[in-house]
Amino acid sequence: MKKNQRGASLVETVIALALLGIFGATLLGALGTSSGARVIADEHTSGRILAESQMEYLREQPFASVYDAPPIPQDYAGYTTTVAVEALRNSIQEITITVFRRDHEVASLQSYKVSR
Repeated sequence: MKKNQRGASLVETVIALALLGIFGATLLGALGTSSGARVIADEHTSGRILAESQMEYLREQPFASVYDAPPIPQDYAGYTTTVAVEALRNSIQEITITVFRRDHEVASLQSYKVSR
């Protein structure tokens, strides 16, 4: 080996490894955050689809002062719903369906029903 050839010193190697570690930790943190955001977005989307299907079910029911919560399909295991009905006039109702997953509200949908 010639005298003027130089390899990486221990200090340079440690600094390079430290920078690589910081970059790797940042990347893993970002992946974890995006994965969590995707799960939350999936819950909200599923909740919205469930609320819309439940509302369609209630629209098909005869006009009444109280409605039972429609059955929840097996695809939405872990979700629960509540139905609130507010009479605005004798023939108009405001119906609100709220969807929950793990005791947290993930979606809410309001619509009106008219007695004809």
